[in-house]
Amino acid sequence: MLKRIQAHSAFILTTFLLLFLGGLTLIPGLPVEPVPDISPQQVMVSVTAPGLAAAEVERLITFPLEASLTGLPEVTDLRSVSRSGVSVVYLQFSDSSDIHLDRERVSQRLQAARDMIPVPGVTLKMGPLATGMGEIMQMQIAGAGYDLVQLNRIMNWTVVPQLKLIPGVVDVNVNGGAEETFQLTLNPARMMAHGVALRDIIQAVDSNNISSGGGFVSAQDEQRVIVGRARIHSLAELGAIPVRMARDGRAIRIRDLGQVEMGTRTRLGAVTRDGRGEIVNGVVLMQNGASSNATLAAIKTALPAIKKSLPPGVTLDIFYTRHKLTRETTGTVKENLIYGAILVFAVLYLVLGDLRATFVIISVIPAALIFALTGMRVTGVSANLLSLGAIDFGMIVDSALVVVEHIIVARHQVRDRQAFHDLAHDILRRVIKPVCFAILIIILVYLPVLTLQGVEGKMFRPMAQTVIMALLASLLYCVFCIPALAAIFLRYGIEDRETRLVRRLRAAYEPALAWCAARTRWVLVATISVFCVSILLAARLGGEFVPKLDEGALLVNTLRLPSAALNTVLRGVTEEERILRNFPEVETVISNTGTSAIPTDPMGTGETDTFIFLKPRATWRTARTEAGLVAKMNAALQDHLPDAAYSWTQPIQMRMDDLLAGTRTELAISIYGNDLTRLSRLAAETVQALRDVPGAADVSSVSEGTMPFIHVDINRDAAARLGISANDITETVEAIGGRIGTAIIADDAIIPTQIRFAAGTVTSPEDIARLMIRRADGGGWVKMGEVAHIQQTEGPSRIDRDGFRRRVIVQANIRGRDVAGFVAAARQEVARRVVLPPGYHMAWHGAFENLQSAVHRLAIVLPIALILMLGLLISALSSLRPALLVFCNLPIAASGGILALTLRGMPFSIAAGIGFIALFGVAVLNGVVLMTQMRIFQKGGMGVAQSAFEAARARFRPVIATAAVASFGFLPMAFSESAGAEVDKPLASVVIGGLISSTILTLFVLPVACARWGGGLSRRGDA
Repeated sequence: MLKRIQAHSAFILTTFLLLFLGGLTLIPGLPVEPVPDISPQQVMVSVTAPGLAAAEVERLITFPLEASLTGLPEVTDLRSVSRSGVSVVYLQFSDSSDIHLDRERVSQRLQAARDMIPVPGVTLKMGPLATGMGEIMQMQIAGAGYDLVQLNRIMNWTVVPQLKLIPGVVDVNVNGGAEETFQLTLNPARMMAHGVALRDIIQAVDSNNISSGGGFVSAQDEQRVIVGRARIHSLAELGAIPVRMARDGRAIRIRDLGQVEMGTRTRLGAVTRDGRGEIVNGVVLMQNGASSNATLAAIKTALPAIKKSLPPGVTLDIFYTRHKLTRETTGTVKENLIYGAILVFAVLYLVLGDLRATFVIISVIPAALIFALTGMRVTGVSANLLSLGAIDFGMIVDSALVVVEHIIVARHQVRDRQAFHDLAHDILRRVIKPVCFAILIIILVYLPVLTLQGVEGKMFRPMAQTVIMALLASLLYCVFCIPALAAIFLRYGIEDRETRLVRRLRAAYEPALAWCAARTRWVLVATISVFCVSILLAARLGGEFVPKLDEGALLVNTLRLPSAALNTVLRGVTEEERILRNFPEVETVISNTGTSAIPTDPMGTGETDTFIFLKPRATWRTARTEAGLVAKMNAALQDHLPDAAYSWTQPIQMRMDDLLAGTRTELAISIYGNDLTRLSRLAAETVQALRDVPGAADVSSVSEGTMPFIHVDINRDAAARLGISANDITETVEAIGGRIGTAIIADDAIIPTQIRFAAGTVTSPEDIARLMIRRADGGGWVKMGEVAHIQQTEGPSRIDRDGFRRRVIVQANIRGRDVAGFVAAARQEVARRVVLPPGYHMAWHGAFENLQSAVHRLAIVLPIALILMLGLLISALSSLRPALLVFCNLPIAASGGILALTLRGMPFSIAAGIGFIALFGVAVLNGVVLMTQMRIFQKGGMGVAQSAFEAARARFRPVIATAAVASFGFLPMAFSESAGAEVDKPLASVVIGGLISSTILTLFVLPVACARWGGGLSRRGDA
């Protein structure tokens, strides 16, 4: 095959050029994200039942809904949240399942669930086909002269339908304002005067807003469709609906029984901004599997037309897009790759001293990168900090470096271009085996990463896939293109000379090597000592799953009393926003209080998510770090608003934590049991225990305590005696907050009807007891207090369930300490102070679980990969002893990586673990280079010791070059301060530190070890 490559070099180069150009046309469609989407395959089902207490929601809605959804194929978890008026059930499916089929199966079960739920009139809604990372844009709608209700209507019925037509947009979550209704505010006195019961009004409204089809008739050769129409289109038509006939024959109409007006549904939440009051905003949700950059580009194209469709004076303000963070993080990756390529180029030129050779070697970088990006596009891997973060151009050029270095050493042997062409391909034939072996070794150490499952797999498998594709592309380019390019562009017939840098390094190296040769015992003892010290340091590193990404935004979750009224909470939220806006680093502040229209994360009215969008870090004055800024902001809020609890995180981090643990913090402790009172007590004890653990922050219980409820329990005997039906009583109770009825289509909007008592007229048990209910026989009116027991009690504001069992969640963030160390200390403290009664158990959740899972799997798979690596070494070196000596490079390389993490104050993370894996491949290569040269010298008649030290001297330049380009390729990543750089810093630090230590071992310790124990080094090779 190599001879055919030599004979068709021009054709091969042309083919690669065409493939390169083809890849360039595919790359624009590559999905670009700041971080991988770790969302599970999840389906959400929500039910809204305004007025029902949390306990009733759990018993009457959540429990039947859960029972209907059990037994679905591939369900891995079923959890729910029950709040006053809202029930949300989350079903998680295995990652291998088809989400569309999962949703279809859930949809089929919902009909059975409707039949099991004893609450009439509730609607079961399946959440949009979006992931936890699907919130890609937020916008505010505003307009002078328009109130919040009008803006909400414009957003829902003008803006949202157009946005949902855009490819990639699955839904828009509208928050703020209130949903408009055609409202009848009842006048009890008029109802009694006319003898009209509430049930009569409800029946009249529902039965007078209908349409019917009468088929068609044929007349005069025409087909005429018959339609019966009794739809309501305006307030006047609603008010004109007859309810019953008076004794004098006059019709009693809706308008005679109260005030007909435009009203609003009961609000479960609100949105405020910058301390200036309430607003209406929309959150664009991206479809599962769509590309955020493509979707945002489509929205940008459609926005001008959407804005033109708005009423005069109404504007859309886009205050957040994912594009900003994506642009900053991908900019960091581009910056690191560009600087890395420049540094690799500089190192190659300084080591080789030949500009043309450097350009030939460096040409592999764009080729490998384009083919890797094309592979990502084809396989659906998104470009993000992690998938591109492990690409090291130093490793990419290794194979080309080996070939070109051999060519420039031997080029003095030829005097014409054709002979040089033959020499280049002859050298390829000689080095193809070690070159392929080198790439195979690096790919082999990345294979364990491909075995990761769950969240850790979603985050790090794309990284390994990208690196493997880039390495394979570099190998193909090296085999097919490098010899031809070298034959075309390199000069021939000249002697190879070491550069000034290499000569100076060699001048320092030779005496040092001689010193080591004279003190072999001390060198080996020092090496073993360094390894032992690194083991001690590794035990003190601590651990975390992945470093926190600096998103350029903060999120503070504020918890107030669950019984606080929405307007009271909003006053506190507005003041909170004013305090935060006083910080010069803040660009804008948006607060979401309570539950949104699509209750992806149902909150009570006492809970607020405040998004703090920050200016560029270069302009910060209050603090230089995010941790410092959070400390100052938290102190300001605690000083001015001490009546609330604050928990700090970042928007994407919050979503990731919620997906991992079901809370908005880094750590969640679930306590399972049945008795809510006992669960609350255990949660309080756990909170106190956690607060005493160093590093704990924002510790609280997710169950916010109790809130007052007014229970109206029917006295069945009294109701039966007085002729009052249970339905009459419950309809009267429902009308206190507003009974939602049939919908009216008006002006391209669907607006429900609502029947209610006047707001503020019924506020206490006494007011409810005085409400009048008409007897079924029409023989008079009865007070509510005569047919029902009315009392005010305390009840839970939220009930969580997981796996069909109740649970309470204690949440906490971790600051100033590694996650793994904190969790270990917290487990001990909680176990010591919290005693669980029989039937109760505790589970710990958070990112640390993914760290443990990944470490456990790598602990099984990585040794297998290392054994395979040892087998390859034995095959390449034809003997066990040299393979073991080369293998000793790994612990020393690991020592350097551990020391680098220690010096930089970084805990062990999976990113650092990937760094160790990449390091092992490069470290083994340098040992193989040295051992191969030793075998050549020994076959020439040299003794073991002499061959060891002569091989170190002879291969000094390629060893230095390989280690230098790999280290300098990661240097920009290790010290970058750009957005997102903190995610890849541990990986780069480990590689650089490990390559320094492994290079020292290769050049100093390995020759000493071979001279001492390498007696049988070439026996099989000589045979």
